[in-house]
Amino acid sequence: MTYAETLDWMFAQLPMYQQKGKVAFNGKLDNIKALAAHLNHPEKKFKSIHIAGTNGKGSSSHMLASILQEAGYKVGLYTSPHLKDFGERIRINGETIHKRFVVDFVNENKLFFEKHKFSFFEMSVGMAFQYFAQNKVDIAIIEVGLGGRLDSTNIIVPEVSLITNIGMDHADILGDTLTKIAMEKAGIIKEGVPVVVSEYQQEIASVFELTALERNTNVVFANQRIQEEYGTSLPGNYQSKNAKGVVAVLRELKGFKIEEKHIQKGFENVVENTGLLGRWQVLQQNPRVVCDTAHNREGLSIVLDQVKQQNFDKLYIVLGFVKEKNLETVLPLFPNDARYYFAKPSIPRGLDASILKDQASRFGLKGKMYGSVSEALKSALLHASNMDFIFVGGSTFTVAEVV
Repeated sequence: MTYAETLDWMFAQLPMYQQKGKVAFNGKLDNIKALAAHLNHPEKKFKSIHIAGTNGKGSSSHMLASILQEAGYKVGLYTSPHLKDFGERIRINGETIHKRFVVDFVNENKLFFEKHKFSFFEMSVGMAFQYFAQNKVDIAIIEVGLGGRLDSTNIIVPEVSLITNIGMDHADILGDTLTKIAMEKAGIIKEGVPVVVSEYQQEIASVFELTALERNTNVVFANQRIQEEYGTSLPGNYQSKNAKGVVAVLRELKGFKIEEKHIQKGFENVVENTGLLGRWQVLQQNPRVVCDTAHNREGLSIVLDQVKQQNFDKLYIVLGFVKEKNLETVLPLFPNDARYYFAKPSIPRGLDASILKDQASRFGLKGKMYGSVSEALKSALLHASNMDFIFVGGSTFTVAEVV
């Protein structure tokens, strides 16, 4: 198979949470353990840092990778979902996985995949671990896909675990309270492995403290421990919280020589070093167009606050969500004085633009619906003057169509 055919096979035949939602979620680790054994346990052949959380885990993963690269290490980076191409999920020192490796890995293991009915995510995790092991990375930054306790990445024993902000997202799978969700995220905490929590949240702090106690380790709340403020090349007011979590992790990481200059340069060069997309990403000026992948109440509230702080004459918002999004919790965050361009992200889980338009009107958000995200953005650009501001967001998949 070609690279494109290989990806089509992975996407089409095997469940993928990002495309299909809850039906694709396999709530156990039996499959990934079987795959790891079949591959001769690549996850045991490299050091790692494991990152879970509702918001900030992607940015934090890229920041850590960037700093470790600046310190001269060969760094693997596994994140999800991708925005433009599958290869974004698996990188070494910012370079995406070789297409030949993807094709060969699937061809060599296809019968085994089919026999065990592995999910898209399980195959991707196995592929990443094999790639990092074969390329002898010094350390790999591994981002949890969904939750933590039952996520396929949770077969690693990392040097440090990091848990970022906890918010209400994927409640249909992880639980309908912050405490239940925190317990799922706390599932990445391993026996004797130090754990950093980026942000002290009073209502759930005890979940992490008790889990750490049970597993004979210590928990560090980064915003209480790290006093310094670190600037980063990633725009977005929310990045200061992520940066403190990252610095706290580096202070817990043993056996790696990381100096202050590496931290500063790593924060300055995140995009250049790792290829991160979609975090308060400026697509053009005059009019200014910004996209951001924030998609739940906590993330959107911070991003929309930042939108309000911009200088502009008129505000245009290109908006698209996935079907299972609780619109009652996120639509009230959006300003009434913006002009809206509603569109469905081009995936099966995409919420129909007519449904979004009807729901949005209940909260005083007025606009028109469009056949695609790109068409919606094109229309917004036609109407906007140089002094206006256009924001594109609501879903990772909305952003994926414009970056």
